[in-house]
Amino acid sequence: MKKLILVRHGKSSWKEDLPDDERPLKKRAYKDAGLVLNAFSGFHQKPLKLWSSYASRALDTAKIFKERLEVEDKDFCVKDDLYTFDSKNLLNVIRSCEDEIENLMVFGHNPAITGVANQIGDQHFSNIPTTGLCMIQFEAENWQDIKTGKTLLYLFPKNLR
Repeated sequence: MKKLILVRHGKSSWKEDLPDDERPLKKRAYKDAGLVLNAFSGFHQKPLKLWSSYASRALDTAKIFKERLEVEDKDFCVKDDLYTFDSKNLLNVIRSCEDEIENLMVFGHNPAITGVANQIGDQHFSNIPTTGLCMIQFEAENWQDIKTGKTLLYLFPKNLR
């Protein structure tokens, strides 16, 4: 059985004239991460592998989760291919996960995060918001075989305030 936890990066700033992948998190992102993590703590299962896009806003969000969930460095990985806005590309990266990993948390970008959640989960979301989390479980032994799973949980900051 496989469990996928999709997390959209925290709210980012457009203030400075920076390349897209260098945009930093806003203060609100840290508060939102705390809200989501407080609610998620009862659902967290170890071991947990964390994969993140290299974009500052996703990587900084992932680091907040890593620290709070006490994920070891060996279970934390930055993947260049996760800097994608295309759900097909994102799903291909997820399906490349090693089969011995049961619980995978992926930090990425919209519209890919929402697209994947809608494609392989059993609930529909018009938009997974920044710092939104969606957990989907699959009756599969191999990541390559994940197709349709059960959406077990979704946590959106505005619902937790």
